[in-house]
Order: sequence, then C-alpha cells, then structure tokens
Amino acid sequence: MFESLSERLGGVFDRLRGRGALNEADVRAAMREVRIALLEADVALPVVREFVDKATEKAVGQQVLKSVTPGQQVVKIVNDALVEMLGAEASDLDVDVTPPAVVMMVGLQGSGKTTTTAKIAKRLTEKGRKKVLMASLDVNRPAAQEQLATLGTQASVATLPIVAGQQPVDIAKRALQAAKLQGFDVVMLDTAGRLHVDQALMEEMKAVAEVSAPHEILLVVDSLTGQDAVNVAKSFSEQVPLTGVVLTRMDGDARGGAALSMRAVTGKPIKFAGTGEKLDGLEPFQPARVAGRILGMGDVVSLVEKAAETIKVEEAEALAAKMAKGLFDMNDLRAQLNQMKRMGGLGALAGMLPGVKQVKQAMSSGAVDDKILVRMDAMISSMTPKERTKPEIINAKRKIRIAKGSGTTVQEVNKLLKMHQEMSTAMKKIRKMGGLKGLGALLGKGGLGGGLGGLMGGGGGMPQLPPGGLPGLGGALPPGFDKFGKK
Repeated sequence: MFESLSERLGGVFDRLRGRGALNEADVRAAMREVRIALLEADVALPVVREFVDKATEKAVGQQVLKSVTPGQQVVKIVNDALVEMLGAEASDLDVDVTPPAVVMMVGLQGSGKTTTTAKIAKRLTEKGRKKVLMASLDVNRPAAQEQLATLGTQASVATLPIVAGQQPVDIAKRALQAAKLQGFDVVMLDTAGRLHVDQALMEEMKAVAEVSAPHEILLVVDSLTGQDAVNVAKSFSEQVPLTGVVLTRMDGDARGGAALSMRAVTGKPIKFAGTGEKLDGLEPFQPARVAGRILGMGDVVSLVEKAAETIKVEEAEALAAKMAKGLFDMNDLRAQLNQMKRMGGLGALAGMLPGVKQVKQAMSSGAVDDKILVRMDAMISSMTPKERTKPEIINAKRKIRIAKGSGTTVQEVNKLLKMHQEMSTAMKKIRKMGGLKGLGALLGKGGLGGGLGGLMGGGGGMPQLPPGGLPGLGGALPPGFDKFGKK
C-alpha cells in the first residue's frame, strides 16, 4: 500500500537531504511537491490544504533552516504531520465491557463487510480470548447469511442459526438473547450492504442500532474507491454514531488516499486495515507505523510481531539446535522460505523494512515477485532426501535432473545452491562467535540494514539471501532473510 505516494515523497525528501543548507524558498518548493503528491494519491483537497499549511509553517521556522540537518528536520515535521493526520494513537475495539459487547458492521454493498466481520471475530477469538457469536442481518443479498455461516466454520467462530423470513431487527434481538443465554462475550452484527442514497435501508440500519445498543459501530470501506470513500463515510456518520473505520483491500491500493483522508473527515479512528482475502489478512491500524512506511522508514516493529505470530515453535527450536552446531541444510532453507510465505511474501516484508527502495521498485515493476519463493521450493522438492541433507553431493547431472523436475534452469539451481552455501557459512560463523549470542555481532556487520541496503545483487532470477539477516532481532525472526536479487 502507499507505493506511489511513498515513491513521490521519497524523491522530494532525497533532494532535501542532499543539500547542506535550505532556505525558505527550498522548503516551500518541496511542500508544493508534497501537495501534488497527496492530491495524486486521492487525498481529499481540504485535508491536503490543512496538512501542507501546518507542515510548511513549522518547516520554514528559523530553528529548522539553521539546523545542522535541515533536510532531516523537514522530513521529521512531515512525518509528525502524517501521524497526526492518521490519528496519532492506535485505537482498538472497545469490547471489554459487561457482556455481551455488541459490534455492528455497516457499509456499502461489495465493500467486504461480511469477510471483515469474520476476520475481526477470528482475531477476537484467537488473540482476545473472547467467545464470539456472529449474526447475519443481510436478508436482501442471496446467500449472504449462508456466506457468514461458512466463514464462521472456517474461522471456528459460532454463527446464529438462520431462520427463514426473519427480518433484521428481529434477528438482532434473537442474537442478543442467544448471546446472553449462552455466555458469549461479543456479538457481531453483519448488517446488509446498502447504497448510501438508499434511505429505506438507512432507516433499517438505525432501527437495528436502537434495539442492539452497539458498543462499536464500524464502517467498512473499500479503500480502492478513493475520494468516494470520504463521501460514504460522511453519509453513514450522519445516520449512526460511528466509532471507527475499517479499510479493506489496503494491499491493492497503491495510492492510499482513503486512509489519509478518513480520520480527518470523519473524526473517527481507523481501527483495522484489510490486507488480503484470507481470514488472517487483517492488521490493526497503527498511525505512526503507517507514516513510517509512507516515508520509507519501514516498520520493523510490525515485522517482528508478524514473525512472532507466524513462526512455529518446533521449527524454531530445531533450527536453534542446528545453529548451535553450525549446521544448515536444504530442509532448513525450505523452512525459512515457508516462514517468509507465512509472513506475507517478499512484497509485505520489503514494505516493512527501512532503506529498501530498490526492492520495492523491483516488486512493483515485476522484476521480483513471490513466485521466486515458489520456484525455490519446487527445486528443493525435486531433490532427493539425501541431496537435501547433503547438498554438496549435487553434481552437474543431478542439477540437470533437479532443473527438469522443477521446471527451472540449471542456472537457477546454481543460485539456490550458492545461497544455501552462504547461509551455511553464516551458521558456522555464528557457532565460532559463541552460538546464538553471536547473532547480535553478526547483525552489526551488515545484517538487517546493511544486507537489504546492498540489495539486488546478481543478474539471475533468484534472490540472494546472504549471511546475517533478521535473526538479530531478538531471535524472533528466521536466519537468512537479508537480501534479494533481481530477476
């Protein structure tokens, strides 16, 4: 998300940082470019005007212009203004009340409301340890209630049994009664999608809100609708007291204007961002972290959290034991590739790391994509168990067989073997440096920043993941994730 805006702003700030001294004209010229970049990103005009005026006023101050690093100071001012625009503090769901807490979902048709309902319910169940009941109030869309029931099965979340012909207000009453009798902590009401001009459906939505007295009313908005998302939010906020916004399809929105406008226009926090079709494709919206991604500063905290959520304890323990002995074979490499897939693939990881502009550009241009991970896994699958354990026995004939079996080339097999050799060498270095305690020192020699900063080495189609990488982040992340090659 935010790729085009991040690229535009990155160019502006690179020019500012490259100058030793700045005058007021330089700052104002840069802010004009920021204004254009925000408008092109589909941010609402009043929001852009207020943002640029505030940032410019602070940036042309004498304290900034006379600073030793004026370019960096301007970037910090813009970062702080972005955080303020996005809502300053992260806002979580308010469900720690006398049960059952009612969460009512509203939004337009096709905004992803039903799927988002299931995503939030799954999150509350797994991370919040809440007992959740979902109820579909959508009696207009064919099979809408069945869809929520199916999603409930997939997410292991209870859904209210369907009663044919029952109307939304009655369904809401039945859901509340069932929640009280069966001891549910949270009731999620998935209302019918509507057009914001459809007054009859708006009245129905208000009637449901009156009988259920929701603690949270979340507006689900498709971020791809751009400027119209702001109009939608205005219309709904005039009808019911919204408590927050959920933006869906954020992973497909390179501009990000809806996210940047929503808080300023509605005054309501963005609570979640949908980042994929799967039920775990939902992230809490963290303004400071999002601002960091937009300005190319990365979001390492989210990366560590994602790793902690997806890493498998038994795999981590087995790898730690091998690392202590300085061992690393193809089975270990495959485990690391699978870990990267579980964390969202190369694109998601590159967006969270600072100083990886070339990686992001390669991802957006198609020069590097997540198919690389699939191809690497196919090559490892084409090896025999003995070859995976002892890659050094793979000679020219074996390479040809592996390439044919995986639909790749001998050159790609060579790159995979070279990458494994580099990572194996890293394991031996870690052992000599005192085992896991040596990871911090290895990180300091290049690791996270240096490895990804070097980037894009080699001319083939495989990524190069040299020694070091992310294991230095408190051991939370797997080894060998450090640098990518271009296709």
